[in-house]
Amino acid sequence: MPPLSIGLLGAGGIARAHLPGWLALGAAVSVYTQDGSAEKLAAEYAGRGHAVTAVPTLAALLDRCRAVDICTPTPTHGDLALAAIAAGRHVVCEKPLALTSREAEEVAAAAAAAGVRLHPAHVVRYFPAYAAMRAAVARGDLGRLAVLRFTRSSARPQWAPWFGDPAQSGGVLLDLMVHDIDIARWVAGEVVRVHALTRGAERATGTPAEVVAATAVLTHASGAITHVSGLWGLPDQPFRTTFRVAGSDGLLHHDSAAVPGFRITAQGVRAPNEGIPSTPMTESPYLTQLREFAASWDDPGLVPRVDAADGVAAVRVACAAIESSRTGRAVDLPAEQRESAC
Repeated sequence: MPPLSIGLLGAGGIARAHLPGWLALGAAVSVYTQDGSAEKLAAEYAGRGHAVTAVPTLAALLDRCRAVDICTPTPTHGDLALAAIAAGRHVVCEKPLALTSREAEEVAAAAAAAGVRLHPAHVVRYFPAYAAMRAAVARGDLGRLAVLRFTRSSARPQWAPWFGDPAQSGGVLLDLMVHDIDIARWVAGEVVRVHALTRGAERATGTPAEVVAATAVLTHASGAITHVSGLWGLPDQPFRTTFRVAGSDGLLHHDSAAVPGFRITAQGVRAPNEGIPSTPMTESPYLTQLREFAASWDDPGLVPRVDAADGVAAVRVACAAIESSRTGRAVDLPAEQRESAC
């Protein structure tokens, strides 16, 4: 098979963000979906000189690829990742790694046992502002971290019915806020306690749009406190992210709405409110992360900035937030990493 042969599972919005990255790396991409959308995606690239081929089965895809990129709905992540791992394929999996902490741990353990790489695609680590903020913290520019605040807001997803069902998406805490939960842990270290609250009805997509907001307070082992806020708003809610990171020696802040180069991009025809955050000021963060992942397959010494343990931890903290929101009580995450009810 070619040196970089990729099996892409899914043909929706996030698959369309990953695909240009693989093609920029010179990959031959096989695409499989269960609904025929793989053929549509491959047809869009026909005649452009790119090697994008729709295949009829998962087995056919596994036969043609070196690594599998999972861009399907969250409830399918675990089974698809395990199938790819069993076939000896490296796995890139869109966030969250799985719907439950138990399933995420199972996938990570299987990858470790099989000796294949498992890459949770926490792409926000590759956005320039977040990467620069983390580098500043690591250099000690801010001194001892005290309080971190992250916000993320968008229109409530309407382009696929599973988003509106918390039993399938995990709701706003897991589907949206897992990005900033991961960043908080990346910057401030392990989380030992979570207290969260959700307001608004998380109900099926297709019903009248309703605002859903959530806040999670994370206590880190270092003593730092992180506030993470997420919002699924009305259809005209613009996509926006912010952070404020304060330490004993300084403060860093960022607001995507104040950065002229920040934009929402879409590939091909998209449903209303379906877009991918990006920035034209640098190369695509999706390309950056995929290049780093692929380079690590032939270089055991190259460690990507996000690994399987990070993906598991992000799911674990998000699930603890879901449990806390449901019960009204804080959830402790001691050193032995007790599983939450999620």
